[in-house]
Amino acid sequence: MDFATIIQILDSAVRLMTPLLLACLAGLYSERSGVFDIGLEGKMLMAAFTSASVAFVTGSAWLGLLAGIAGSMALSLIHGLASITFRGNQLISGVAINFLASGMTVLLGIKIFGLGGRTPALTDGGRFNEVTLPFADALRDVPILGPIYSELISGHTILVYVAFALVPLTWWVLFRTRFGLRLRAVGENPASVDTAGVSVTRLRFAAIALAGILCGLAGAYLATGLSAGFVKEMTAGRGFIALAALIFAKWRPWNALFATFLFGLLEAIANRYPNLDLGIVTVPSMFMNALPYILTVIILAGFVGRAIPPRAGGEPYVKER
Repeated sequence: MDFATIIQILDSAVRLMTPLLLACLAGLYSERSGVFDIGLEGKMLMAAFTSASVAFVTGSAWLGLLAGIAGSMALSLIHGLASITFRGNQLISGVAINFLASGMTVLLGIKIFGLGGRTPALTDGGRFNEVTLPFADALRDVPILGPIYSELISGHTILVYVAFALVPLTWWVLFRTRFGLRLRAVGENPASVDTAGVSVTRLRFAAIALAGILCGLAGAYLATGLSAGFVKEMTAGRGFIALAALIFAKWRPWNALFATFLFGLLEAIANRYPNLDLGIVTVPSMFMNALPYILTVIILAGFVGRAIPPRAGGEPYVKER
């Protein structure tokens, strides 16, 4: 494997990890506030459909992005009403959102476009174009550093850079601001936050809203950045992989960056080498394609060390009178 091939695999890994990273950060905000969000998959799927649909009709990727965020936020509001306002089971609410998004996107796709649940292919205006960073072309021929900057760092869509910028921003918000302190406290001991005169409901809805925005970005990237339109079930379990990465990262933003990169790297290797020849044995394509999901099962089975979730996670808060 030469250096150019390594750069191509890493470049593909960055593109593939972006929706996982955005969804993982969405789950991070939600679960740090004590609201488990199994519905990441459904919100991403709804965002992908609404963004692709609006981008096709208007010819604007930015309007598609806003529509994707709106579609994801609508499902976040439903999840918040069910699990926070009406104190329903958070896991059941999340599963219901996944089923709702899975069925509604296909139904609306058939009704609106008549293409079997997918949207028409997006043209250049309906997609986010790649961003060429300053001096990328001039440095392309410089050994080692040139390909790293011009091919690996440069040449991604704006949403990729936004996703990476959100990692330190999330760390700062959660661990260096009053809002982050209160958000983490709500996930650990909501009664103490309530005693201090801070609304637990308001904080949890704020976390749900942030999760909806981030899932909207992830779904819009899938449909208007990574692909050129929406197809049925295009999230392909990425919401669940993001949850596994969140557990692997132990609910910390910097760890989430490395965890999602690992998943993206495995998928990139599987795409590059559908039948990996190890000399003694050839790994079949089915196993290579299943690698990210196998890692998900391994993580959820608890083989990567103990991960302790927020103590109040999954439990609706009932104010004492």
